[in-house]
Amino acid sequence: MNEENFQNTQNYILLKIENYLRQQADLYGEDLLFFNLPNSEEAKRNTEKDELSTNPVSEPSMQTLFETEKNFSTNGGRKIKPKTVVEEEGLFQPVVDKSWNIDPNWNESQSLDELNSKIKNCLKCPLGSSRKNFVFGTGNPNAKLVLIGEAPGADEDEQGEPFVGRAGQLLTKILSAVQLSREEVFICNILKCRPPNNREPLPSEIEACEPFLRKQINLISPKVILCLGRTAAQALLKTNASLTELRNGVYNYSGIKVLVTYHPAALLRNPNWKRPTWEDMQRLRKMYDELE
Repeated sequence: MNEENFQNTQNYILLKIENYLRQQADLYGEDLLFFNLPNSEEAKRNTEKDELSTNPVSEPSMQTLFETEKNFSTNGGRKIKPKTVVEEEGLFQPVVDKSWNIDPNWNESQSLDELNSKIKNCLKCPLGSSRKNFVFGTGNPNAKLVLIGEAPGADEDEQGEPFVGRAGQLLTKILSAVQLSREEVFICNILKCRPPNNREPLPSEIEACEPFLRKQINLISPKVILCLGRTAAQALLKTNASLTELRNGVYNYSGIKVLVTYHPAALLRNPNWKRPTWEDMQRLRKMYDELE
């Protein structure tokens, strides 16, 4: 093994360790002191660099406007201030590169089916070259409630639908427990393509895919969004707060109420989280019943 390969392997191991510690931080909250590992940020950059060199794409930065939320929740005296996404007409004009393999007029879609047909062949980031299926989302196109997870897994990538594996089966049961069905809601993810080995989405991948999610939400026009897991919540709300903190608040995304709970896959790993998830779902059901 030459020096360059050794360095890449070392960086990859450091990145895996950091991801594990972040997952532990979700469980133990402030009781776990989390420090950035040496060179962990460099490892992330090298990982992105390696992927981009393997699957080169043109990826311009996307301008996103945010307005700080005035009303924010507190947890143990610590203030959590996610940002409210604001889409001002005429200011959000995404640039479309022909190499992305998407319809340049995708943002003018008038329905979810039309949007899916225009972006399903997307090659905007390297994940487009490694996926089996583009996982757009399923459910009621006029749903009052949208559930957003992190990214497709192996089963989702195989079938082209979100939450169809073991975690998806558990999600169906969770919804049923509060008298909701999958047909009644809309379910999707932050990313539309599966990251390799189910790793966490990279910031560049979230940036590339988020405009599609924003368009989906705009077309559905839900009253409530439920984020499943820390990654989805942090990406949507633009915050670094822990899942323990985020679960205690009600947030605002472009005028839509947002709640946060555990990802079903996390419940499969740790059944002790099922009780707090049930409490979160009861809060959601109460809010759902109060909708106009």
